[in-house]
Amino acid sequence: MDVDSRAARWEQRTEIPLFVASLVFMAAYATRVLAVGLAHWRDLCLWVMLALWAVFAADYLVRWRLGGQRFLRFVSTHFLHTVVVVLPLLRPLRIVPLYDVIQRRQGEPRLSLYARVISYASLSTLLLGFAGALAVFQQERGAPGATMTTFGDAVWWAASTLSTVGYGDITPVTRLGRTIAIGMMACGIGLLGAVTGSFSSWLMQTFTRGSDRKGPPGP
Repeated sequence: MDVDSRAARWEQRTEIPLFVASLVFMAAYATRVLAVGLAHWRDLCLWVMLALWAVFAADYLVRWRLGGQRFLRFVSTHFLHTVVVVLPLLRPLRIVPLYDVIQRRQGEPRLSLYARVISYASLSTLLLGFAGALAVFQQERGAPGATMTTFGDAVWWAASTLSTVGYGDITPVTRLGRTIAIGMMACGIGLLGAVTGSFSSWLMQTFTRGSDRKGPPGP
């Protein structure tokens, strides 16, 4: 049996349900972080998160078995899958390949490469910013000397960090909070570079086509 076709069929069948599950995971995590006074809801959200984490891990193992690769080889060649299993809060970033899975069912992608890169990077920035704000706020809330006292402060900090502005008025003080901040800085630089690079390439291509249509100047 064709291993590649089995893996492709599994991906096409599970990508959309798993993306929906990832949004539920993020909603449960947000409720657990922000709903401080609702103990019962927070406990329920914890069980939902653990159940979905098990689903993501099971999907990862199935993909590995269907891929027919050694485990370490699979981990190195499926970096995004590995990251979202270790950190399920980043699972919504799977929106990047989700578009391609949908388009393979309908034919060729309708958006150009530049538009797809800009759309992916923009949506990934929003999802990463929200997830990072939640994660850092959970660590910073109530910490001695913390300047991040509300979730609004966390959102402001995430926006300034991902945009590489870094005002410095709000900074993490806990060790784990700073570790998360380092990851967000790296992601912010990468996403910003992808957007600006794609936009610059699109402008160059547009101007080049315009010059070609005009033709060489007359004598």
